[in-house]
Amino acid sequence: MLFSSIDIGSNAVRLLLANVFEKNGYAVADKASLIRVPLRLGMDVFNTGSISEERIDSLVKTMKAFSYLLEVYQPIALTICATAAMREAANKDEIVKLIKAETNLDVKVIDGLTEARIISQYNSNTLLPDGERTIFIDVGGGSTEISIIENHRFLASESFSIGTIRLLYEKVADDEWNRLKKWLIKFRGTNPNMICMGSGGNINKITKLYGSYKNDFIVFKDLQKALKQMEKLTIDERINLLGLRPDRADVIVPAAKIFIFIMQWALLEKVFAPKIGLADGLVLKTYEDMKKEGLIK
Repeated sequence: MLFSSIDIGSNAVRLLLANVFEKNGYAVADKASLIRVPLRLGMDVFNTGSISEERIDSLVKTMKAFSYLLEVYQPIALTICATAAMREAANKDEIVKLIKAETNLDVKVIDGLTEARIISQYNSNTLLPDGERTIFIDVGGGSTEISIIENHRFLASESFSIGTIRLLYEKVADDEWNRLKKWLIKFRGTNPNMICMGSGGNINKITKLYGSYKNDFIVFKDLQKALKQMEKLTIDERINLLGLRPDRADVIVPAAKIFIFIMQWALLEKVFAPKIGLADGLVLKTYEDMKKEGLIK
C-alpha cells in the first residue's frame, strides 16, 4: 500500500512516497520516490525570527508541485509535518493558512519531542534486534533530536536547539551545548554496548565518503578525520572534489561537529547511518494509526 509524507524542515522540504507492508510482525516502508527541495527556511527564521515573503512563495510553489504529484500517485494517506524553522517562525500560522488556501494541504507544526519520537520509535522496529539499547540521533538544520530505545520500547527523548544552519550562523547558545552534554552523561554509562543510529542527509554523506558505506557506519576516529579534511576545503572544493551539492557543502561541517560532540560525551565508538528520517517515520506512524482504527487490514 502506498503512503506519503511531507517533511517541512529547516534546510529542505521532502516528499516521500513509500510502499508499506508487514515483515516479521512489523510495518516496513520501502521508498518508491523521494523528492527534496532545499528551501532553507531556517536561514530566515534563525536570523530574523520570521520566514521571508520570498521563501514563503517558494514554499507554497513547492507544496503546489507536491500536490500535483500526489494527485497522480494517489497514496492511501498523506501526513505533513513542519519542524524547527516553522516552530520558531513568528508568521507560522499565516503560512499554514496560506498553504491550506493555495493547495488544500494541511500542515501540522510539531514540537521537538514529537519529532524525536516519530523518528526513533517507528523506525526502530525494523532496524534493531530485540534486547538492544539504541540512541537515535537526528541532526537537522534547526534542531537535534535524540531518543533512547530499548527492546523496541521508548525510554527517553529530548530536543535541542542545535542544528546545522543554526550553527553555521553562530546561533547556538553555550547553555544549549551544556544542556546536551548533561543529558548525554545521564545515559552514557547505562549500557556499554549501546548502538548509535544517525539520521539526516549529512551523516549519510559523511558515511559514504569516509566510513564503511557498504555497512552504513562510520567510527568516531574516522569521523574526526573527516571533519579535519572537510574543514580544510573551501565550499567550492567540497562541491568539486567531494561531489557535494551546494546546499550540502556548507552544512556538512556543522553536522560533523554536532555528531562528534554527541559521540564524545555519550562515549559512542561508531554511528550507523541507515538512511532513515522523519518522513519515513511519518508514513509508518500513519500506517500503524490506520491499522489500529481498523481502516486497513
